[in-house]
Amino acid sequence: MDKTYTDINSQLFDKWIENGWEWGRPVSHELFEKAKNEDDWFVVLTPTRPVPREWFCPFKGARILGLASGGGQQMPVFTALGAHCTVLDYSQKQLASEKEVAAREGYTIEIVRADMSQPLPFADETFDLIFHPVSNSYIEDVRPLWLECYRVLKRNGILLAGLENGINYVFDDEETTLVHKLPFNPLKDPTLYEESLKGDWGIQFSHTIEEQIGGQLQAGFILTDIYHDTNGSGKLHDFNIPSFYATRSIKI
Repeated sequence: MDKTYTDINSQLFDKWIENGWEWGRPVSHELFEKAKNEDDWFVVLTPTRPVPREWFCPFKGARILGLASGGGQQMPVFTALGAHCTVLDYSQKQLASEKEVAAREGYTIEIVRADMSQPLPFADETFDLIFHPVSNSYIEDVRPLWLECYRVLKRNGILLAGLENGINYVFDDEETTLVHKLPFNPLKDPTLYEESLKGDWGIQFSHTIEEQIGGQLQAGFILTDIYHDTNGSGKLHDFNIPSFYATRSIKI
């Protein structure tokens, strides 16, 4: 059977992790211990800006879903703060990092390998909070995902999402020349598909504000806060051009 584009992405993430990918390196024991102090921790949804503390629910006893959030970076922090965590990811190595940290620190975590472009394998109203770092740029259609997030959150549950705004896709690697039109969708452009594979980019997709924020609103969420972020390095960052944003939404 031919690989799906999400299978291709999953295998590429594993390759990136083997090569030391920044978002695949688990937290240290020292950082885990610091998080237990409750005052010495932070997590990110986008490359550089820490998520405001007031965006979270109380951690003690909360059920948190790390949605496409494997890698042993955020779930250990939330566990140290007293939450009961579930992580869903499609990368075997990202999930292996979660197992590694849990074994090292002696806690339990529910680990689920699943493709987030498909219905989420959880019952209705299971979670108090969903933590979803920038990752839906690896699925073609985000609107069904927002519906699934709404379904599996409890009433008054919180969705924290890191999102891209599309600008990275239009530039070359040096971020000086416009080379691609939006929307960026390799599944609808054979040349772009081959370019994506050769470049080891994975099969990525730009998404509009109508899809990202509009999709959340149409699913039933209420947007309560938002902020921008840059790439953290490169030409666009040097000019302080936002490439990402993060949203806080609640299910009413």
